[in-house]
Amino acid sequence: MTDLSPGGTLPAGGALSVLPADHYLHPSLPTVWFGAVMFALTMYLALDGFDFGIGLLYATRDEEADRETLLAAFGPVWDANEVWLVAFGTMLLAAFPRVYSKLLADHYLVTIAFVMALLFRGVAPELREQRDEERWQRACDRSFVAGSALAPLFFGLLAGSWVFAVSPVSLPAVLTGVGLVALSVVTGAAFLAAKTRPELAASVSRYGIAATAVYLVGVVALLGVVVATDASGAGTIRSIPGVAVVVLSALAGCFGVVFAHREQYRAWLVSAFSLPILLATLLGALLYPTIYPSTGLTVADAAVSPLALNMTTVLGFPVLLVVLWYFRFLYGVFSGPVRSESYSP
Repeated sequence: MTDLSPGGTLPAGGALSVLPADHYLHPSLPTVWFGAVMFALTMYLALDGFDFGIGLLYATRDEEADRETLLAAFGPVWDANEVWLVAFGTMLLAAFPRVYSKLLADHYLVTIAFVMALLFRGVAPELREQRDEERWQRACDRSFVAGSALAPLFFGLLAGSWVFAVSPVSLPAVLTGVGLVALSVVTGAAFLAAKTRPELAASVSRYGIAATAVYLVGVVALLGVVVATDASGAGTIRSIPGVAVVVLSALAGCFGVVFAHREQYRAWLVSAFSLPILLATLLGALLYPTIYPSTGLTVADAAVSPLALNMTTVLGFPVLLVVLWYFRFLYGVFSGPVRSESYSP
């Protein structure tokens, strides 16, 4: 007998045209979409993360040529990188609308602050080119750096509050925000080192090495606080997968420092980008299967109706493949070294 429940088995010869409206294409489809949401989050942390890091490192440059080089390093891709934030929100809304609405409702002020930080970061380089006055350009530079620092901080507050079921101003959430800021500097420095001239690469690598230490210490402090307070996810952190992710993060950070000291910048870039991947993996492990810990809402309960999720799968995953192909093409085109004159806002 065919099981027509949402978690039931697919009828024999079950093509989409004869699939019951209350039956998923596959019983694990909600879990697949949870993985897709976390994949989009991973891509955002990695790609827009290094954008934030370059914005922070911009404050360390005094020479105009160096600042133009930093802008040129990510100028062709930073707008595209923010696509993954849109993808994260869109996937969350399409597959888990209850989580989307609850997340924004519970963290409205932090979300607005995050969006405002993105706005200031985005418009500052554009406005800077409109006037040659030193005072005007200095104000735009400050706006750019402030937005680059506050955006990952607020996003970390949001993520920490969501995952650990705490207030956005609590210690776990604050440590998550500070950790994302440090992680952004790590990936930003590694990206710049792999793309710019040796003198500038050596200079920014020092900040990346220091930020790596801050990030790793912050992660240990965060997990220690979560375990000590028995916050949401403490059990997962004590488990073998949780410990494994922490150990791999420490190894990636240490290898990255070694690569940076040896001026093996492409190897450092790979090591640095493994850190946001491991972080997102840990966040996913902490969330699953309870996708909204403060209410106990699980992935299976939060998923949209089978018919809607089936249609979203059929229509959405091909679009995701096209986006991935486009990013491969984009980064292939702009894979070479950068020069300051190559930036045009």
